Amino acid sequence: MNLPVMGQDVGVAGSARQPAAPSTSMHLPQQMHDYASTGIALFWQRMMSWGAGFVLAAYYYSFWLALLNLGIVLLSEIFDLWSCRRILRRPLTDVRDIRQNLTLLYLGTIFSSIGIVYFALWISDVQGPTTHFMPLFFLVAASVFAAMNNHQILPILRLRITIYGAAFLFIPAWDIWRTGANIHSELWMQMFTAAFVLYFLIDCSRIFLGLYRRQMRQMDELRAEHERTKIAYKAKTEFLSTMSHELRTPMTSINGAVSLARSGQLGEVPKRVDSVLGIAQQNCGKLSALINDILDLQKIEAGKLEMNFRSLELGGFLKRSLEINAPYGAKCNVTFRAETSGEPVFVEADENRLEQVMANLLSNAAKFSHPGSEVVVRLEAEDKLARILVIDQGVGLSEEHRELVFDQFSQLDSSDTRRIGGTGLGLNICRRILDLHHATIDYRKNEGPGTCFFIEMERCQPAHKADPDEGKAAA
Repeated sequence: MNLPVMGQDVGVAGSARQPAAPSTSMHLPQQMHDYASTGIALFWQRMMSWGAGFVLAAYYYSFWLALLNLGIVLLSEIFDLWSCRRILRRPLTDVRDIRQNLTLLYLGTIFSSIGIVYFALWISDVQGPTTHFMPLFFLVAASVFAAMNNHQILPILRLRITIYGAAFLFIPAWDIWRTGANIHSELWMQMFTAAFVLYFLIDCSRIFLGLYRRQMRQMDELRAEHERTKIAYKAKTEFLSTMSHELRTPMTSINGAVSLARSGQLGEVPKRVDSVLGIAQQNCGKLSALINDILDLQKIEAGKLEMNFRSLELGGFLKRSLEINAPYGAKCNVTFRAETSGEPVFVEADENRLEQVMANLLSNAAKFSHPGSEVVVRLEAEDKLARILVIDQGVGLSEEHRELVFDQFSQLDSSDTRRIGGTGLGLNICRRILDLHHATIDYRKNEGPGTCFFIEMERCQPAHKADPDEGKAAA
């Protein structure tokens, strides 16, 4: 038996030829998986539909024959369910497994289709030459159900429609044959109507098959685009990483040479030359900060950023952070003040990385504050939550551009940033570092001037008994 391929240029029971679909046999495992998933999902829906039909047949015709037909359909459904679960249990990578499971699907299709056809033929035979609404309705329902839900594998869909279509035409043809009705009889009208309905069923099958094939093509395009994006992203990451590493060494050398020249150890430097060297040193610092931020960002995206978590007391930590960043605040003519309670508050954190976050928030607060103003760092504690607030009295941020604020290479205020400096990566890196801490960062505009950035972290128990003076020192 040849394995069917989505790209085979065949129709449904003689319908119009389909447009080209994905044309590799590698699609067959996915088609079988889709077929099996749909079959399992609709198992009880099918059983309820056929159960209702058999209840009607048992009441109006014959209980025992209805029970026999119910048993046949039930056995076929159980076989289908077992086959579908077998397909979904493991990936279909071996050709032999694909052939075996496909054979089971063919057998299940024949078994269940014949069971439904037998039910329709039995009811029509009991009814005698008439309109046969009930048996023909069940055949139409089965055909529409197959068109909607069994279109993943074309040969199986074609097999079902062929079996149902043959029964659909056989019922009025049998009435004509056994009664000898002439062309003016209503039995012939039923025959022509059955042929018209059969064409409608084939067209429905063609439409659903076309929709599925279009979906398969779109999925292929998405997968191909995803692969291209991954390749481009990897190339970008490698380029940035290589560029950053290659720039770091010469930048360090240049910065060291400029610093050495300005120190006067190489001889007296004229005032005008010192001014130019000062500008060069300042720009070296900006480039070094940008390189370090890019390297940190690449490490985070690659999952290679080293983290050393331990129990950290936030009161003392914030005091140290303010002392470390005080020179930067003084450069901007801004003072830092801590507001903490005497209660020790512990979190599980990497102190160095959390210090990097605080340095970024404090530097942003300082450079966007008005000269002579104050930045308040407040520690709030709840039962299970610790909150760090950095409150400035600067220009203030609009809450409408929250995503932009934390995006890569975004600037909070382009004019101030150009005047003072910034990489546009700091807040994005802060958010990523805090994500690794299972913490959150956000901001809100103050009622007065300025902005309040806040970090929320889960509290933890201290790793050792806290020093009673530690909380007082932090206060």
